[in-house]
Amino acid sequence: MRTNLLKLFVFTIFIFSLSNSVISAEMPPDKDEFVVVLDAGHGGKDPGNMGNGFKEKDIALSIILKIGKELEKYEGVKVVYTRKTDVFVELFERGRIANEANADLFVSVHCNSHNSQASGTETFVLGLNRNDTNFEVAKKENSVIYLEENYEVTYEGYDPNSPESFIGLTIMQEEYLDQSILLADLVQKEFTNDLKRKNRGVKQMRLIVLHQTYMPSVLVETGFLTNNQEGPYLNSKRGQDDMARAITEAIVQYSKTINLNLLETIAKDHPADERVVPVSNSSEIYKDVTFKVQLAAGSKKIDTKPYNFKGLKNIDRTKEGGLYKYYYGETSDYLKIQQLHQEAIKKGYPTSYIVAFKNDHKITVNDALKSKLK
Repeated sequence: MRTNLLKLFVFTIFIFSLSNSVISAEMPPDKDEFVVVLDAGHGGKDPGNMGNGFKEKDIALSIILKIGKELEKYEGVKVVYTRKTDVFVELFERGRIANEANADLFVSVHCNSHNSQASGTETFVLGLNRNDTNFEVAKKENSVIYLEENYEVTYEGYDPNSPESFIGLTIMQEEYLDQSILLADLVQKEFTNDLKRKNRGVKQMRLIVLHQTYMPSVLVETGFLTNNQEGPYLNSKRGQDDMARAITEAIVQYSKTINLNLLETIAKDHPADERVVPVSNSSEIYKDVTFKVQLAAGSKKIDTKPYNFKGLKNIDRTKEGGLYKYYYGETSDYLKIQQLHQEAIKKGYPTSYIVAFKNDHKITVNDALKSKLK
């Protein structure tokens, strides 16, 4: 037992030092562009899954190139690709590309497979979910390291078949989890609401490629090639166009929340929904709980003046980890915070959301609402 714990500790330190060595490369401290790294899963000698005879590597690349083509139309956006052709790229190299680009976002696109007629889309963020099904997906995606030269050295001590060996992989990504979940949720909503695809949800999973990136990162499973309807759809031009459009729209919405003053062209081309849901004028007080509306988060420190926040006043800026988070409103009245949230949406923050604090510690809104029942 002691030997296993020692190995885990050594591996954790290795991953931490490896990540630090990557992100300490020369990078500009500030920038006026939104950098998106697009990662087409698999490639070259790694075809990915071959459900129904289709090639995951080709479909993923097609979708990625379409996303990039659309994003490149926007002023203020820089797109970086981990691959633009059918070549094999190591997982570590994909992360290095993103880190050296000082990226704001990392999006990896894949296609799923199963030994049944399973269907639907799901988007993953880095995490330690113990769900057996998720772990099987993780083993499949991570097993690509066996195709890499010197993988024993690059990923020393890591075994894709061992849940314990993954614990150290979450350290560097924790501070970006909120932003990763935000993007993942936007992706799934686009798939579900716009494309009417089956929603398998946002999930946490042990994925090396997400660990290697030091920024908000998601892995999108666009559907199952092994499904007799979904496979041909994903292999078609229409299916790939649909997927690319949905993911692009999610990235646009995310950028409007995270990046504040940047991407003015996107903001103009995608006006905020002006509809406001009526909220009751009564009160619903939760003792010892403080609700706020999170408008945005990012590495850039921005003055909290109204002109930076579409006219909203009394903005609170808090630094959490390596990110600055910007909140609007502060109240223990849940109905009041709903009103403030609607104001934020009307002002142009459609992806803002309500957060809750208790004793200065962030808790989930569900836990906050449950506290009144105790």
